[in-house]
Amino acid sequence: MCSVTTPYEVAVIDEIQMIKDPSRGWAWTRALLGLSAEEIHVCGEAAAINLVTELMYTTGEEVEVRNYKRLTPLKVLDQALESLDNLRPGDCIVCFSKNDIYSVSRQIETQGLECAVIYGSLPPGTKLTQARKFNDPDDPCKIMVATDAIGMGLNLSIKRIIFNSLIKPAINEKGEKEMDTITTSQALQISGRAGRFSTVFGEGEVTTMHRDDLPLLKEILNKSVDPIVTAGLHPTAEQIEMFAYHLPDATLSNLLDIFVSLSQVDGLYFVCNVDDFKFLADMIQHIPLNLRARYVFCTAPINKKQPYVCTSLLKFARQFSRNEPLTFDWLCRHINWPLVPPQNIKDLVHLEAVHDVLDLYLWLSYRFMDMFPDAALVRDIQKELDDIIQVGVLNITRLIRASQATSGSVTLPEDFPLQRASIGDGMLNAEDLPEDNGELFPSNVKTQGHRRARGSKAMNYKPAEAQGRAQGALAARLIQQGLLTQDMLKQLEHEWLARRNGSATDENTGPNKGKKRK
Repeated sequence: MCSVTTPYEVAVIDEIQMIKDPSRGWAWTRALLGLSAEEIHVCGEAAAINLVTELMYTTGEEVEVRNYKRLTPLKVLDQALESLDNLRPGDCIVCFSKNDIYSVSRQIETQGLECAVIYGSLPPGTKLTQARKFNDPDDPCKIMVATDAIGMGLNLSIKRIIFNSLIKPAINEKGEKEMDTITTSQALQISGRAGRFSTVFGEGEVTTMHRDDLPLLKEILNKSVDPIVTAGLHPTAEQIEMFAYHLPDATLSNLLDIFVSLSQVDGLYFVCNVDDFKFLADMIQHIPLNLRARYVFCTAPINKKQPYVCTSLLKFARQFSRNEPLTFDWLCRHINWPLVPPQNIKDLVHLEAVHDVLDLYLWLSYRFMDMFPDAALVRDIQKELDDIIQVGVLNITRLIRASQATSGSVTLPEDFPLQRASIGDGMLNAEDLPEDNGELFPSNVKTQGHRRARGSKAMNYKPAEAQGRAQGALAARLIQQGLLTQDMLKQLEHEWLARRNGSATDENTGPNKGKKRK
């Protein structure tokens, strides 16, 4: 997001348009207003100029605006690709899901073509390796399949951008997932990767895979980008501590709800969605941490849909609460280091999750240096893991074939867990559960009238008799396919609880009354 050479020289904030992000925009706001530097270079869309200028004026800063024009022309073609048979060297097909990445790359390689693959959850080193492979004029790899991850931080020698689809999942202001047409800003950001200055292609081209999408793409690209008018905010640790002083019995999640409900912001700001923060707060509520440490753990930039990463955060917090440093050896035992190259897609997804766990360790090491003392060693194995993942990505078609051979399909949820997180599977220990872990939905946590375990949606831990029921990978697949909704899932949970409680009632009133169950 930003880098600083020293606290007193120059700071760089990239992709400033992210300041409007409904979930993480507050991080850019804090960087812009809080960096201790003599000079800050802010890079991003022209749509953010007025907002950044106004924010800087409120702090008494001087603002100098420099506009840069694209140095190479970009042409929207009048014909869609329509078939992978029409691919040419320098083409990049842009997809918005891993499943599409897998499918398209497999089809390309069945035609005898080699393709590079880039998507968001790949480690930075793997992305750069794939970019170098694609850019190398002597490498036979001349086709790329990528998500919109190519729009940030990569220099690519692309002649033609081809949108496989114009529909992308997004998170709205309420934290709900929606499928919507890409915005003009997103379309311009991605299309702008074609025909970059100083590459072998002097002109960029953009089109769609399907003929019906092309008129819509032209319409999107011809629209003006709406100016960014507000910047995201999030309660600070100091503000939460002030509320906690007056409400000593409230949980961190409760404190955040109260703060947000009472807070008022002026026209330049909005309060970011706090659902991810509250999810982590509920997940670690049973762990004895002081409020400041609890707050820091809950601001960790992790994907709550990745069970392995969430479980790792839980274990980190547990070890931290004991005042026991999270050493390199401890971490290696947790991630089962050393790891081996992936044999199928599930293995590759798991390795990517492990890489995110190492990122989490390094992120926490900047904030708790004494408790996370082995950052240098973790960086070393993260580089080794990056190399292992690169091997998997280079052989991604073979991994897809291996997955199809074992399961008949590689249709995975976007954050498909390698395994369900449950007691005894190496991901959760009994000590990581709330004290009343005999219940699937502890009574001390209430959400919209239903009782659920802290973090249960992401971690799926449950008693043995509940394994394989509504929660878990099957439920995620059914929801993704539109066969099951969150409301239906909650109803299934409610019915399971009613049946379980009914069994207990029968046991206490029937002929076996007083006998212990085994």
